[in-house]
Amino acid sequence: MDEIKLGEAAAKAVRAQELLDNELLNEAFNGLEDSYTAAWRATGIDDVGAREKLFLSINIVGKVRDHLTSIVANGKLAQAELKELAQTAERRKRFGIA
Repeated sequence: MDEIKLGEAAAKAVRAQELLDNELLNEAFNGLEDSYTAAWRATGIDDVGAREKLFLSINIVGKVRDHLTSIVANGKLAQAELKELAQTAERRKRFGIA
């Protein structure tokens, strides 16, 4: 990965972490999961279609969280790689290696 893409990934990670730390967004995720779960449990025995849709809805909320968590993890790796690149460049500069 080039440095520009690594920097972009690191910046995205910061924004994703801010979203994951956002109280209002977490409240929305939890509220959706709770309401979907309650509706899923209240479905009739013959309402297979509704249960499947609610099950998918519950999983989508989790997938959004997982996606944001993945962005944060990738950004941390990118930040570590940027740090390593900077250290390597500094060592080369110090020892006169172009």
